[in-house]
Amino acid sequence: MSSNESPEKELLGTVLGPLLEDFQYWFARSRTLLESEKIDFLSSEEQADLLARIKTAQQEVSAAQLLFRGMDGNAGIEVATLMPWHNLLGQCWRVAMRWRSSKEQNRD
Repeated sequence: MSSNESPEKELLGTVLGPLLEDFQYWFARSRTLLESEKIDFLSSEEQADLLARIKTAQQEVSAAQLLFRGMDGNAGIEVATLMPWHNLLGQCWRVAMRWRSSKEQNRD
């Protein structure tokens, strides 16, 4: 840590940067699944809604990343902003796990 870099800034860079990258990675994977597969246990409307929410979240995360980088790591993100992304990822993971499970059952 340089002498002019605060511990808070270092912590932000260590935690927030990778967290935003993780959000982008998992949203991209979820988007790929929803765009390439028909999820049988979701209605077409539910699948389209989930996909739309993922696309919106990706744009929001991109904006947060730009702000974070543009402020040289001196900008944080409120937990109230992160929680909807976290909750959406949880929903995406549950859909992906259920989809994989149904594919495995169909192979047996």
